[in-house]
Amino acid sequence: MNIVILGLSITSSWGNGHATTFRGLVRELTRNGHQVLFLERDMPWYANSRDLPNPDFCQTELYTSLADLQARFTEQVRAADLVMVGSYVPEGVAVGEWVVQTAQGIKSFYDIDTPVTLAKLAREDYEYLHPRLIPQYDLYLSFTGGPTLARLEKEYGSPMARPFYCSFDPALYFPEPQPAKWDLGYLGTYSDDRQPPLEKLMLDAARQWPQGRFVVAGPQYPATVQWPANTEYIHHLPPAEHRAFYNAQRFTQNITRADMLAAGYSPSVRLFEAAACGTPIISDYWEGLDSFFEFDREILVARTAADTLRYLRELSETERQAIGSRARQRVLAEHTAAHRAQELEGYVSELMTVSK
Repeated sequence: MNIVILGLSITSSWGNGHATTFRGLVRELTRNGHQVLFLERDMPWYANSRDLPNPDFCQTELYTSLADLQARFTEQVRAADLVMVGSYVPEGVAVGEWVVQTAQGIKSFYDIDTPVTLAKLAREDYEYLHPRLIPQYDLYLSFTGGPTLARLEKEYGSPMARPFYCSFDPALYFPEPQPAKWDLGYLGTYSDDRQPPLEKLMLDAARQWPQGRFVVAGPQYPATVQWPANTEYIHHLPPAEHRAFYNAQRFTQNITRADMLAAGYSPSVRLFEAAACGTPIISDYWEGLDSFFEFDREILVARTAADTLRYLRELSETERQAIGSRARQRVLAEHTAAHRAQELEGYVSELMTVSK
């Protein structure tokens, strides 16, 4: 297939999880023989932090405005077999309207933020998607599975909504035995709704266990955050350093944003990456989590700081390693970028069969 993707970013992972997700998917699509053109709006905050400015697995082009996009890439969009517009694309509604009017092939929307998107639509906040656009996309690829898919079809009129979870690249995420630097770590950009559970499940545990070693890595944390004395803060960690970061932890913390918590069935890319490294995960609870990992065998669930401390201090080393190993086998079997590329090919085939 000839594929055109208009996404938030593939060149910079600064402050977003989209870049690593797109990188893995596009790499595997190219390996499968497809041609991919990735179009990205040139934004100053990404321009200053491009950790992959020229991906070698696809053609990547930056555009400066909607007018520039239309002037330079109308023919490519019109000729593509599949055009994908991602969530949080700047001027996403205008971009989407142009795509559905221009593209002659399959038109799809890839929502890496589905619960956030639906919450925004409920508030009539149409930053990057408008309800009138949803029926015009042939395929809605959703970061969130479960009941949300039926809602997209029944309430918003999507002709075809399918789960399209984040993924990881096994060549980049794997165990590297080394002495543990931290007992518990967390990797994630600051958000107002994630901070309270981070305080509750991790930072309160750190305060109650002065002998423990904790770390938080991610940008945009305000200066007002009061880090416990035994908690290290790392401002930004590029993807090239994620594997080493996970492997330096005895356990890793997973915290879910409020909208995704409410929707359920919304695994983050960090969840799969940590599991791939064989690092046992301590997660908050959300509906559908047990459809991705088996509780107590592949993942640990904490509802209080006491739960977190019990895992950190009482779980045997043998069981700790076994939980990490089982989680790794699970994601290798179901959640690699290669699996996502195959799923996308299957959805396209399904659409083509229906249209005949």
